[in-house]
Amino acid sequence: MTRILLIYPYFNPPQKKSIFRFPPLGVCYVASSLKEAGYEVEILDCTFMKREEAFSQAVKAGADIVGIYSMVTMREECIKFARLLREHSSLLVAGGPLASCDPLAFMDDFDVVVRGEGERTMVDITRTFENDHDFGSISGIVYKRNEANINKSDSIVFTSEREHIKDLALISFPARDLIDNENYIRYSKTRYGNAVTTIITTRGCPFSCEFCSSAVFGISYRERSVTNVIDEVEQALSFGYDRIHFADDVFTLKKERIKRFCEEIKKRNLKFRWECLGRVDSIDSDMAKDMKDAGCERIFFGIESGDDPVLLLMNKKITVDKARCAVRSAHAAGLLTGAFFILCYPGENDDTVLRTIKFATSLPLDYLSFTAPYPIPGTALYERVKYNIFKEWRAPEDFISDHILIYKSDFSERKMRFAIFKGQVQFALRKRLRNRLSLIVATFEILSDVVFRKMK
Repeated sequence: MTRILLIYPYFNPPQKKSIFRFPPLGVCYVASSLKEAGYEVEILDCTFMKREEAFSQAVKAGADIVGIYSMVTMREECIKFARLLREHSSLLVAGGPLASCDPLAFMDDFDVVVRGEGERTMVDITRTFENDHDFGSISGIVYKRNEANINKSDSIVFTSEREHIKDLALISFPARDLIDNENYIRYSKTRYGNAVTTIITTRGCPFSCEFCSSAVFGISYRERSVTNVIDEVEQALSFGYDRIHFADDVFTLKKERIKRFCEEIKKRNLKFRWECLGRVDSIDSDMAKDMKDAGCERIFFGIESGDDPVLLLMNKKITVDKARCAVRSAHAAGLLTGAFFILCYPGENDDTVLRTIKFATSLPLDYLSFTAPYPIPGTALYERVKYNIFKEWRAPEDFISDHILIYKSDFSERKMRFAIFKGQVQFALRKRLRNRLSLIVATFEILSDVVFRKMK
């Protein structure tokens, strides 16, 4: 029997305090499909491990096929695992968002790269490996032909694109039994007071934001039935979790679906807390109240800018006014609110950056994230700045900030980091002081605006 090892090569830095530290849902989905097909599969989740321990376990697994997940922030670790296991495994497979949108970057170290959804593709790869090793008939991959007297450029083959899985109910629930749930429960209870795991109820996004990668699910929108989703909620709760983070790109897209979803939770008398990601143009007061009544505690919005021309440049298809109304509606319904913003985006100037910080910190938010722009291969943003990219993303070695600049910009990395720092401090001051000592907040804002403008 072919043995398969799936690796999630993320090592949680001690200084990293992100609230988004969840089990590797994508890897668990692939593992579940392989198990259902009758294969022996293990997951090596490195989140709570030291590198030496993870490397040792990877070698000891003795797997015939090793599949390694990769996104931008994991590419370096993904490659390290591949080079370590080259002599210990017969077939190395790369998958995940970065591998899907930039497969050639992995072909020096891997035999096969999965493009797009990996559940059925990985099963096909395993079956082919056991039989004739002719990967040319498998759609949705890039692979190397090992024929003699063939040029390196001709040895890499892109097969036809694989169609998306239309009926999501046909996909088995993610194999949570193969990961260390106790570690995740312990970690999240310590950090947030709840045991949190993720569920995805739809796949794809019908929008095309300039900076967003759609390499895995594509520009599509596919729903799971409400009953199917709540069945998985019950299964997840049985592992000891008591909070669900719904990780859909556009969870709140359809009002009627959310209404049915909330009704099904009440019908089954399920008591758990949950949170989700939502678009500002798809939520109103009625939806927010329904969600609150069904146990929703927080909603996150990807707003990204507080300037309408910049939102147009990003192709967000929202406005500042819509963002303000959505956050206020959710807040008025009693929901906690979070938002994400990108600062120093290509095409911005000092005025637009400061406008975004002022807007973001004026909203009734409980969580606020500022980040740098990251041009991911395959996105429209990448195409716009690709000739100005001068280095690959790599985790910063300092403990001050984990944001770096990888392309030539009108803003220096130092100025960009200062903008993020300013936004974080401004938000913290407003949140803690509220209406008290408003002079302190105003003074900090004015002085930091001046410093930002003077920086190069």
